[in-house]
Amino acid sequence: MKLVNFLNNLIKTDGFILIDGNQKKYTIGIPQKKIPITLKILDKKLHYKLLFHPDLYFGEAYADGSLVIENGSLTEFLEIAFKNIGRKEINNYGMIMNKIKGIFRTFTNFNFAKKSKKNVAHHYDISEKLYDLFLDEKRQYSCAYFKNENNTLEEAQQDKINHIIKKLDLKKNQRVLDIGSGWGTLALDIAQKSKCEVLGITLSENQLNYSKKKAKELNLENQVEFRLLDYRHLDEKFDRIVSVGMFEHVGRKFYKTFFNSVYKLLKEDGISLIHTIGSINPPRDPQPWITKYIFPGGYTPSLSEITYPIERSGLVLSDVEVLRMHYAHTLRHWKERFLNKKSQVLQMFDERFLRMWEFYLVSCEMAFKWGDQVVFQLQLSKKLSSTPNTRDYIYQK
Repeated sequence: MKLVNFLNNLIKTDGFILIDGNQKKYTIGIPQKKIPITLKILDKKLHYKLLFHPDLYFGEAYADGSLVIENGSLTEFLEIAFKNIGRKEINNYGMIMNKIKGIFRTFTNFNFAKKSKKNVAHHYDISEKLYDLFLDEKRQYSCAYFKNENNTLEEAQQDKINHIIKKLDLKKNQRVLDIGSGWGTLALDIAQKSKCEVLGITLSENQLNYSKKKAKELNLENQVEFRLLDYRHLDEKFDRIVSVGMFEHVGRKFYKTFFNSVYKLLKEDGISLIHTIGSINPPRDPQPWITKYIFPGGYTPSLSEITYPIERSGLVLSDVEVLRMHYAHTLRHWKERFLNKKSQVLQMFDERFLRMWEFYLVSCEMAFKWGDQVVFQLQLSKKLSSTPNTRDYIYQK
């Protein structure tokens, strides 16, 4: 069977048992477990689907239940798969399909304001209770900063906030813009720690309402404002601009617009910090399953795709930090919390949703652990003299 040949050519380290749709049993690679993990195909159509477009069809089959894993977990299976795939394409068939879909998406995916709001609602406006099951108490839905990989999620998320605040080099009474403010935690923490005035903008109505409620609870309504607003519709000036986990949703066609907007909104001696998922590989097409089911309109750029529009905007790239394993640790925590609350998830959604989100969290964890995914923190300014000459100020207590 061609699928078996493909898998044996791919899997060189470790292995598993494959049972195909005809109940035939094959050994793939060299399994290391005494009782090997088993991948069981229940639909014969998958013999060809997994060969021609595994990037899309594996996730679909797992969510639908037409592909099951026995004698182990999805994490264990994807650990074997991603460890062998690494940063390369799974196969030529998948690469061609991704390229075709990527070209089509280039001509059809326009993240204008209305489309952007719809894309955001697809993911963030489903149920606040879902996010409470696996996020930290401050609802930080972005990469944490693990000074030690054994830190708790709460410690690492607070360290992320503190790290960003340090990089912004805030001064009392400055005006700060948070683009894509999420559930408001970063904006509220900036206000509390620096005595700055903060504006948070979001396209999620759920997040907006939650943020306003938290600002009221913390007595910060006079210091922090939240608006349902697209960054392209803002025309004010700010001393500092921060954006965490939003740039992935901008869309490649709008990178120029985004950085031109940052330049326009930033005061002459201002500083901006953009925190985004990115790829250490050259530019490539979006991951098809994630795009279809989790983040429509989303894309994680290579550094080369970001630097050109920054240079053209007139902004100075004053500092770049690459956070490598931090998101793998973050996703591991989210996955474990999510799976520990299976019964509560099933009270809100069905089995398919549960498996879909399990696949989302696990596959992303492995992409950061073994693949090309990292996080870029880009510090931007208009003048060379706006930021300190060394990084010492970031690490001073």
